[in-house]
Amino acid sequence: MRKMKDSGIEWIGQLPNNWITRKFKYFHNNSNVGEAVDKEFWSNDSNDMLFYTAGLKPIHSTYKMFPAWKYTKPNDLLLARNGTPYVYFPFVGAMYTDHIIRVSLNEKYDKKYIGYCLQQSIYSEVVDSVSIATWSVGVWDKQYLPVPPYNQQNIISSFLDTKCGEISTLISDIQSQIEALEEYKKSLVFRIISRGIKKASLKSTVSDVWTAIPETWELIDIKYVFEIVKRIAGQEGFDVLSVTQKGLKVKDIESNNGQQAESYAGYQFVYPTDYVMNHMDLLTGWVDCSTMFGVTSPDYRVFRLRDKENNDLTYFKYVMQCCYMSRIFYSLGQGVSNLGRWRLQTSAFNNFMIPVPPLEEQREIANYLDTKISEIDTIIADKQQQIETIEEYKKSLIFEYVTGKKEVRS
Repeated sequence: MRKMKDSGIEWIGQLPNNWITRKFKYFHNNSNVGEAVDKEFWSNDSNDMLFYTAGLKPIHSTYKMFPAWKYTKPNDLLLARNGTPYVYFPFVGAMYTDHIIRVSLNEKYDKKYIGYCLQQSIYSEVVDSVSIATWSVGVWDKQYLPVPPYNQQNIISSFLDTKCGEISTLISDIQSQIEALEEYKKSLVFRIISRGIKKASLKSTVSDVWTAIPETWELIDIKYVFEIVKRIAGQEGFDVLSVTQKGLKVKDIESNNGQQAESYAGYQFVYPTDYVMNHMDLLTGWVDCSTMFGVTSPDYRVFRLRDKENNDLTYFKYVMQCCYMSRIFYSLGQGVSNLGRWRLQTSAFNNFMIPVPPLEEQREIANYLDTKISEIDTIIADKQQQIETIEEYKKSLIFEYVTGKKEVRS
């Protein structure tokens, strides 16, 4: 058992007697002084590996869009903040923006060890304490990190590389299972919406989407099934409803999180049984049938069934959501898709044909999909919880080794 001492730093706690603590400013030589990317770089088709702040994932782009991006160099470390924190060691020649802090680490420290300290210790605390506008290396320079002898830094980082690699493989496997379940859910909804539950004789249609439907069904333009409505509130004081990937949610306007409107008086009313869709972003948008009264953005599309007595609300909710899940509405859109402005124009929406079964079958389909999707979503939620548990274990593992509470055994 190693002898331990109090580090005097709250997040570190105790650490081995022969370890010290140092402020982050002593670990790096400079920050954000990378060489700017020139136009010639962009002329080579193979040079498409850029990094952007929302996760540091490679994307393909052009000089015109990102002229201020800079090269990374050996021993660079990137600190990103865009909702989720990232510590990243890029390959040489990757790029970053001014929204990312770049530091060139001192070679007398093991950079992977320093990365593990930052990523799993004080990172979330620091991220939560500052806004994107005040995101700078100065925020980090005053933070303390534990410093073992150099040879131990390397032993710890190598050990964590192996362990974290195994954990990442496990997480990746579970994530693949989640993706397979999401694909199954999508295909299930499309099949049931277009063919029904029971085996039935089919008839061909003029639609490129619903190429064949049961003989007793009709294919009808949306404009004959729904009507678009816009009823401006004219005053404040109503619940504000937002369309999310999980459906319609009441927005917490008191928290000042996310985009805020100067006034909600210009928002439009939404009543129970109204449908609300984000038709401005067909890639990440969604549609839902409201069970609440409130107001929503005047930019959203609100519409309602023309004949509620002879049509099932839940069935048509699944029809609309199917058109998002299977990218049907996306194929009808216009705009600039890579900037999140791929919109479904009113005429394209109104003239799109949807399958309309008899009312009794609508209800059967709605009940069937409610049950099946609930079962699938429960399995997905369990797997997501597994990932969260494994991630917490990973954080705990890293913390215990980078603070010396556990020792790597040969």
